[in-house]
Amino acid sequence: MFVLRFLCGQWCKPTTDEDLDEDLESQGYQVLLAVNVGVAALAHDLFHFEITSQVPEGLSKNVVSSKKAQANWYRKLLEAWRAAKPPPKKPEEAARLAIETLKRHQKADVEGLLAFYGLPLPHTLVQLTAGAPTSLPAGVKYEFQTFPVDSRAIADGDGMTVYVSTTDPRESSCVPREVQVAAVQRSQARVEKNYTKADAIHEKIIESGYRVLDFQNNEEILARVYRIRLRGIDAPENAMPYGKEAKEELTKIVQGKCLRVLVYGEDQYGRCVADIYCDGKFVQELMLKKGFAWHYASYDQRPELARWEKEARATRVGLWASSNPEKPWEWRKKNKKKGQKRIRRKDKSEGR
Repeated sequence: MFVLRFLCGQWCKPTTDEDLDEDLESQGYQVLLAVNVGVAALAHDLFHFEITSQVPEGLSKNVVSSKKAQANWYRKLLEAWRAAKPPPKKPEEAARLAIETLKRHQKADVEGLLAFYGLPLPHTLVQLTAGAPTSLPAGVKYEFQTFPVDSRAIADGDGMTVYVSTTDPRESSCVPREVQVAAVQRSQARVEKNYTKADAIHEKIIESGYRVLDFQNNEEILARVYRIRLRGIDAPENAMPYGKEAKEELTKIVQGKCLRVLVYGEDQYGRCVADIYCDGKFVQELMLKKGFAWHYASYDQRPELARWEKEARATRVGLWASSNPEKPWEWRKKNKKKGQKRIRRKDKSEGR
């Protein structure tokens, strides 16, 4: 029979993001982890070079130097990779190792090598300064840790939907009784293979702001749904220039990751206004330094946010490659007026 961990109290909350990922994977939960294909490909080619002294086919199309020069790079990279403790696991780590190792070589060759493996180019790498706080900052109302984020839950460059286990002490005390009962009824309906009934019950659970997450080993976890608005930044809307890129960047940062969320309040749409930390990194800092968001100074006066935006402007990364990018709050105001005009014209044409 399916088991609701919330009701059985078997969930042991991990203490770190890595622990949660491992626990979920051991339970058969399909964690959407981003595969670092470029890092794996570079590691494979270095291993192949050690055996054969051959550089990969196709590299010459991306770089300007000869095969002899390329072999010299791979010897240096192999030595650096061996010396790294631990070796690179993330694209940013592999890119930094390559850039540092080949810093005396031509810029076109270094960037061509990185592009060949799909690794971040030098101008896209940022030096982070804000680590995760060890104690709750002033103004934080509460915090929680999420399940791994699904890429489909990223709304745009500054918003997402996340799920939090109701076995969390804060959550377990406020789950409505009707939601608990519905979760058990849905589980029983699935045991009886009455999936139409189970789906109908789940719709009611979803309407109440919860969702049951199914595990491969026939276990279920009742989770609360939170909509998040990143505090202090404003990314281009999806329909704006760089809107798609901002959404993709945020997805790349958080996809498959468990997040630490510090909630300061709610906005007019019922979203939690929060600071987000992913693998100990401050997500807002990443979005600002990579040039995919503005500092939202009207609602947040933190000087570090203004400084990070200024750094991105100076290096013309992301949306700052444009000479005069439109501000998202001005775009929303303009398009809201256009929408109101269309409604008035429609009313007039229908004689209202």
